[in-house]
Amino acid sequence: MQLIDLRNDLDRSLPAFFRHRRIGDGRTLLTSAEGNWVVLDDAEFRAFATGAVERDGALWRRLDEGNFLRETWDEAAAREAIAARKRFLGYGPNLHVMVVTLRCNETCVYCHASRADMDATHTDMTPEIAEKSVDLAFQSTSPGITIEFQGGEPLVRFDLVKHIVEYARAKNETAGKTLEFTMVTNLSLMTDEKLEYLLDHRVQICTSIDGPKEVHDKQRKLPMLSSYDAATEWIKTINQAYVDRGLDPALYHVEALLTTTKAALARPEEIVDTYLELGCRALFLRPLDPFGFAGKTAKVVEYPRREYLDFYRRATDYVLELNRQGEQMIERYAAIFLMKILKGEDPNFLDIRSPAGAGIGQLAYSYDGQVYTCDEGRMLAAQGDDTFRLGSVQESRYRDIVGHPTVRAMVIASNLDSQPDCVDCTYNPYCGIQTTHNYKTQGSIFGRMRESNICAVHKGIQDYLFNKLADGEPHVLEAFDRWTTVRSREHFLHRP
Repeated sequence: MQLIDLRNDLDRSLPAFFRHRRIGDGRTLLTSAEGNWVVLDDAEFRAFATGAVERDGALWRRLDEGNFLRETWDEAAAREAIAARKRFLGYGPNLHVMVVTLRCNETCVYCHASRADMDATHTDMTPEIAEKSVDLAFQSTSPGITIEFQGGEPLVRFDLVKHIVEYARAKNETAGKTLEFTMVTNLSLMTDEKLEYLLDHRVQICTSIDGPKEVHDKQRKLPMLSSYDAATEWIKTINQAYVDRGLDPALYHVEALLTTTKAALARPEEIVDTYLELGCRALFLRPLDPFGFAGKTAKVVEYPRREYLDFYRRATDYVLELNRQGEQMIERYAAIFLMKILKGEDPNFLDIRSPAGAGIGQLAYSYDGQVYTCDEGRMLAAQGDDTFRLGSVQESRYRDIVGHPTVRAMVIASNLDSQPDCVDCTYNPYCGIQTTHNYKTQGSIFGRMRESNICAVHKGIQDYLFNKLADGEPHVLEAFDRWTTVRSREHFLHRP
């Protein structure tokens, strides 16, 4: 029986596979299955769609370079590009979130973690559970693992943080992984002694700054004191300590995250200036999540996502202007997408990839030893919903946890090629969805993307970025190139 290659019977003057989206007046964006892209004007798009592109002309060369022409389509190149983007699938869980306590001395109006009062010592992790959590994390097939200390406020149980650091480092002498530590803290309980330990043991420090002092203190309340003053004084001290140790401040600084609340929307430039003055060279303009107390305080902190996108565009425009003036600062949301758009690489940010990282890229370990698909799954459990619980460090085997039916379902649900609203989306090669967010807001891990806040945000940001790329302003393209230049922060890596 003779096999027939149907491709030989197709009109080779027509396009190869593509997706398209109108991104502005007279502009249509094309993307390919492997993530190549090109922006066409109306006449060019009409010629492309009808197979009327003049052979060997300027448009033909642009389309050929992007592998958009059926006649010259390179299957091997497309296959290699897709494999490179999906390289993370071979790793295994690399992020291991450890909740050493739910106790916290601050009261945030949107607290995602459902914090406990300072006297709730029953929400502290025990040393035994801490060691079993580390043991389970080291069974990951990933060649590198990051242990992230969360809470509550992890500085409440700094003794346990130290125990995990030292236990994990000792274990790694035989495990042979690349090991990193990160702490998410409000900094208000920091001391010189604690800081010295964190610096000596190369623990990355991450905090939250929600804007200028009056905005931050309104959202993140510290009894009798200013949470802003407490955080910013330590940010300056830590950033100077990195300089004193001879580290490049462009790479080594406190990572400070913004949770965008309603009070922040009218003040994008002030927020950027606040970060700049603190020496924070990276800004992550995150919208509000629906987890924890945020569901109860939505009337105070929530907003329509179109207002967030206006805020995002203004803030990022201002960051780009500061870049033009010589300031080295990046917006991380943009940098994540731009790595995929410009470099053809996935930076493995677990919430924006396909499939998402829940269960296969990260695991979360609660103070009581329960293991969840992700930190958001743990947050939902704190409100009484154990849907994303996979087992416990006391009883479960690693293989049972990563092979859990919930993990399998979440992988299917977050695969964009199986999502009805995502499979034909122009941004399919660069995007990702968060199944726990779908579950919380829409009642299903699959969700309905056309009604999703996350989808609206991701599309809005990528519309903004592609329009900037199409405008081609030299200072913007130069900034985008810097934002996607990866420089290893070797100082934070622990090797056996």
